[in-house]
Amino acid sequence: MNKRVYVFDTTLRDGEQTPEVGLTIDDKVQIANQLDRLGVDVIEAGFPISSEGEFLAVKKIAGAKLNSKICGLARAVKGDMDKALDTGVDRVHVFIATSDIHLKHKLKMTREEVYQRAIESVEYLKGHGVEVEFSAEDATRTDLEFLKQVYGEVARVGADYLDIADTVGIMNPEGMAKLVESIKSVSGRSVISVHCHNDFGLATSNTIAGVLAGAGQFHATINGIGERAGNASLEEVVMALEFLYGYKLGINKKLTYETSRLVSRLTGIYVQPNKAIVGDNAFGHGAGIHTHGLIEEPSTYESINPEMVGKKRWLVAGKYAGSHGIKAQLESLGIKPKEEQLKTIVLKVKELGDKGKVVTDTDLVAIASSVIGQVSAEERALSLEEFIVVTGHKVMPTASIKVKFDGKEYVASQMGVGPVDAAMKAIQEVLKDTIKVSLKEYRIDAVTGGSDALAEVTVRVEDANNLQASARTAGPDIVQTSVEAMLEGINKLLLKRKYQA
Repeated sequence: MNKRVYVFDTTLRDGEQTPEVGLTIDDKVQIANQLDRLGVDVIEAGFPISSEGEFLAVKKIAGAKLNSKICGLARAVKGDMDKALDTGVDRVHVFIATSDIHLKHKLKMTREEVYQRAIESVEYLKGHGVEVEFSAEDATRTDLEFLKQVYGEVARVGADYLDIADTVGIMNPEGMAKLVESIKSVSGRSVISVHCHNDFGLATSNTIAGVLAGAGQFHATINGIGERAGNASLEEVVMALEFLYGYKLGINKKLTYETSRLVSRLTGIYVQPNKAIVGDNAFGHGAGIHTHGLIEEPSTYESINPEMVGKKRWLVAGKYAGSHGIKAQLESLGIKPKEEQLKTIVLKVKELGDKGKVVTDTDLVAIASSVIGQVSAEERALSLEEFIVVTGHKVMPTASIKVKFDGKEYVASQMGVGPVDAAMKAIQEVLKDTIKVSLKEYRIDAVTGGSDALAEVTVRVEDANNLQASARTAGPDIVQTSVEAMLEGINKLLLKRKYQA
């Protein structure tokens, strides 16, 4: 479709009305510049009458000579409209409620009074040479014949845009389409616009339905922020209209994620991970079947290329991961394991996933590094069969261990100042008659933050002939990881002995 549809961004007005959000003048200017780079047609910079700071912000944005048109909001009140005009905006968005519930409980006005106020407001603004956008607040709960009467008359006196406001988000897509068609019958040359709220999670759907029915403009906010459950999400509407319906909107889509991040940072409203288009998980893949397909051909499990919106795909290492995905993830990190090593890495990742651990890239590197550095199964002379550690308040830490060395089983127990110390002493005890080793160096690091961080243990062991070997392992349990590192160090020591013999 080649029909022109205008993108009206209200992040700086309706978006800033998100509870607990407050932007400084510099914040608003920074976001306005980013929206201009993004390519939105109109930036609703704010509500000038609401405060002196808001007035100055709108005025500063209006004077910034951006490519986007700058709009200010005003009630159908002369003081509001004059304040908006004084900022030097290109367009004034004037509104008055039209539903009976608003007339009765908020405005205390009759339908006739609202009708006259709407007409007079548009005439007043047109007399000052600006573009005028008229919104019937709570349009979707307004009597249809009265609504058509109001829109028809403001269109006749020069309103450039007629905005249908679904103020409390009660519309559905079918209803929005019918409403747009009804208002089009009285709109004359005015462009129909839709402004949808997300109270039932339908803001994006209702917006698209309005555009498909003939609306030439839609209101939206970055990340869908706004009053209550928010507004239509600009990134969702833009991508859906372009990729699902073939519209061309003039948006620089590669700046989508960058813009989302900026708004998130400055407002303090963080995007849910599973948010369409800009959420952290929008192009994240965990299932082994999915990652296998993606590696062969990304379109198998992606509707659009993530680079189109300034993002990158990423593969998740977890219990659903497969060897293809983990291999690709490791290769992207510069690690190329052998087939047997890869199997061990995948097994360790799945074990961690079963324990509820989210395996980060840093975790994966630690796991892979420890596995790649291990003695192969064929060359390993020493293996762990069992070990138990007992510790607690007023209990001397005690470790019992059973190992298999050259086909024979050995068992020993030792106490220590802590569970790791007890385990290390038990290993030395169990091997005292076969290979005497001392622990020359022990270091433990938390790979990532949090109480579920992987422990990365590095040891250096030495035998009676001063032969040394180092080993490193990673795992979620400090004691078990320490035992594995110690045994791996001894296996390397034994291997060195063999090759030096």
